[in-house]
Amino acid sequence: MNVAYVYPWDIVGDPSAPDRLAGLGVEAVALAASYHSTRAATPYHPSHRVLDVPYPAFYLPIRPSSWSRLVPAAPTWTPEDAYLQARDALKAVGLQVHAWTVLTHNSHLGTANPDLVVRNAFGDPYPYALCPAQQDVLEYCERLVEEILTVGEPDGLILEACGPMGFGHQSVHEKTSGADWTPTDSDLLSLCFCTACADRYPADTRDRVRAAIDRTHPTRSTAATDSPQSISTTHTSTTAADTTPASTTTATSTASTTTAASRARATSTASSTTATSTTADTTMAGTATPSAQPLTIEQALADLADEVRAIRVDLSDSLRHRLIAVARRTAPNTPITLHANPNPWAAGAFAPLPSGEPGADVLVANCWGDPATDAIRLAQLKDLSTPGQRIGAYVLTLPPRPADAAVLADQLRTYAKAGATEFHLYHAGLASPQRLAAITEALRQHA
Repeated sequence: MNVAYVYPWDIVGDPSAPDRLAGLGVEAVALAASYHSTRAATPYHPSHRVLDVPYPAFYLPIRPSSWSRLVPAAPTWTPEDAYLQARDALKAVGLQVHAWTVLTHNSHLGTANPDLVVRNAFGDPYPYALCPAQQDVLEYCERLVEEILTVGEPDGLILEACGPMGFGHQSVHEKTSGADWTPTDSDLLSLCFCTACADRYPADTRDRVRAAIDRTHPTRSTAATDSPQSISTTHTSTTAADTTPASTTTATSTASTTTAASRARATSTASSTTATSTTADTTMAGTATPSAQPLTIEQALADLADEVRAIRVDLSDSLRHRLIAVARRTAPNTPITLHANPNPWAAGAFAPLPSGEPGADVLVANCWGDPATDAIRLAQLKDLSTPGQRIGAYVLTLPPRPADAAVLADQLRTYAKAGATEFHLYHAGLASPQRLAAITEALRQHA
């Protein structure tokens, strides 16, 4: 089965949309039922060309009695039942409709409830990131899934951000790249130290993370007693960072490469007594001299890595197990698709799944980067899958990928060889006519 991703506003108000999507050669459409804020091109809609979506919204009628502390917002830019209208129009042309459900990524609820969001080791909040260690967040996600299955009656359920969001996030006017922080820094800045998370970690974890980010040796002078709220006012460094998502790294950080790089770094460090190797070697007030930059998060956390990793994976596992249980209880025969990453340190839309998930029907890996790297990630998910479980490739058909059917078809072949049995195509509502033609031809060639 191949799946095209769209928004409700791509369908509602555009009578030509269902036939256009059916003409791609896909069997199903992933229709956003709960989605974050965005600014979207609408190249085909008869009424507009750009739609501003200023806050995350729920595209089904909101029944107040179905919610607890956290209640999703209704849209003003589409009808409140936009999902239902779009679903019916798509099913009328023979397409299956799967509910694309974004879970912990919600800046509207995070901003209104700052006690429920992810906080890094410096106490900085990520308002877009609801922390699944918080009971109110778990309950919200359960109710979200239950409402979508009950009211939306989809042909399938797609779970995105089914775990903690992390540092790698494109927010409004993102200004984080200039600090030259590395993917390891992004992993470290994705560790949550909110009130529900901080006490779960081994002692000194916060100190270890802060020291690694600032390239200093850990100190117990202040960090051990700082609360998340007070930390953010006492630390003097900026919040800039490399925006490369940690989830794009694979779970198999090649040991031989790491070892060789470590030897090279050790040699370089031994031959130099000054901090001239990199401008990233900054010092936090009150700490010791800069230390060598860690190559991996395991090196940064050292003896704490195994325990911290297990705690992080458990956050996603707990949320996923609860939501699958709710889904099976509410709609037993509805297939469940997980956006997943075999990397145990992953944070974001593709949650960590280092041990697999037999309760899901489809495991989908992100394929937005280098196809060879994407294929490795797909193969890892395939190795984690159970008999009969399908593997999906989440394929980018937008820039910087070219609008070229031959290139796309070659990528599909690469992903299929790695284990993908279906393609999830992002994004049929945003793609130009040339890109839609490339999707159609690439799927025809692969059939």
